[in-house]
Amino acid sequence: MSKNIRTTAVDHLFEAILSLKDSEECYTFFEDICTVNELLSLSQRFEVARMLRSHNTYLEIAEKTGASTATISRVNRSLNYGNDGYDMVFARMNEALPDKNIS
Repeated sequence: MSKNIRTTAVDHLFEAILSLKDSEECYTFFEDICTVNELLSLSQRFEVARMLRSHNTYLEIAEKTGASTATISRVNRSLNYGNDGYDMVFARMNEALPDKNIS
């Protein structure tokens, strides 16, 4: 059973994130709020999701990202049974950056 993440503290965090204006501000904020390992873990999961949506195999993903098969499986479960957050972000990124084809 998952904990309820909808708290005032999480609302404040999301408001802070939404106030960031560009990548440099993101680097500045996230370097302060996250450890290097936390930030690398988040970025690894995002890359795993992107590669899964691009139909890469678990082996290809593990080799490129260093993610364990357990992490890849967890991200895959989120993609298939989660709240569609990854797909929402991929779609928006593809609209904003059509040349890059994020997923």
